[in-house]
Amino acid sequence: MRILHLGRVLLSAYLFSIVCCSSLALAAASGLPSKNQELILLNWSEYLDPELLEKFEQQYGVKVREVYYESDDLRDDMLLDTNGEGFDIVLVSGVSVDVYLQQDWLEPMDVGKIPNLKLINPRWQTAFPGTDTHAVPYAWGTLGIVYRNDLIDGEITNWMELFRPDEQLQHKIGMMRSSRDLIGMALKALGYSANSTVTDEIRAAEKLLLEQKPYVYTYTYVSVDEDSALIKGDIVASMMYSGDALSVKDHFDKIEYVLPEEGGNIWIDYWAVLKSSRQKELAWQFLNFMNEPENAAQAAQYIFYASPNTAAERLLPREFLEDPFIYPDERALEKSEFYKALPPRVEKKRNQSYTKIID
Repeated sequence: MRILHLGRVLLSAYLFSIVCCSSLALAAASGLPSKNQELILLNWSEYLDPELLEKFEQQYGVKVREVYYESDDLRDDMLLDTNGEGFDIVLVSGVSVDVYLQQDWLEPMDVGKIPNLKLINPRWQTAFPGTDTHAVPYAWGTLGIVYRNDLIDGEITNWMELFRPDEQLQHKIGMMRSSRDLIGMALKALGYSANSTVTDEIRAAEKLLLEQKPYVYTYTYVSVDEDSALIKGDIVASMMYSGDALSVKDHFDKIEYVLPEEGGNIWIDYWAVLKSSRQKELAWQFLNFMNEPENAAQAAQYIFYASPNTAAERLLPREFLEDPFIYPDERALEKSEFYKALPPRVEKKRNQSYTKIID
């Protein structure tokens, strides 16, 4: 997920988060929440309603602290630096769950302590290897194209209009600093799978991205606040996650979002409890709390993303459920793909291509 604010990862918070306080360890050992307990979440910035955190803290008499990351790669690096220690719960993309399992970082779900798991749509619970046993879906959405409908002629409907743009978009394109997304969506534009392992297809995607480079204003994810480059007009079209596009539209109504006709990426973010956590009892309570229907519905509306909780969906307003930014129809989704784990040789090739593009 997915709203990125550079500089929000505070070094002091990060360093403190890897210090294990003995008083907290004793509280955790009791299995009961206490006012001295602290639950540490590793999460995207602005991805969890603070009112829900406050509600949980008051209900259980504890403290919740968030440590932020600004990219999937940074999250992985933070966990590698500590061998998965220093945090209680991590918000992780579905494709990374199996990788974390191989690192032995994740605690198996204690299903008996998360009764609200029964409210999760099985489609999202079982979408990636390991998610059925070690993770709880939080939100899902798509990766597509956001654009200013007042600054371009006509509509954008496909990826190739972003990768081989009209001259009016010279130096007006926003892309993402992500190998998966850059290479993956270039492959989609060319009619290939986003998970292609074919060398010639990856080379073709690299060539397409290099040809596009003069049109790119930035390879940094576009901010979604009132100072967004999209609102200022510095960027006219960009790759963006669906809910973030709606966040920008909330500030400026000339924003459009499209899931391109070739399809895009369908992603799911999951909560997972770290094996090193000393607050596992509290962690299970938090995951169950977040899946109380009214809480899950509130969380979805705060971040503008679709909820995997079927009971929560029954509480969401009709206009939310019918918004194609948030809930694309099945026809729009059918050509889209989940990312898959790729062989190391393919990852190496993609990373080499990615480095040529963003350098």
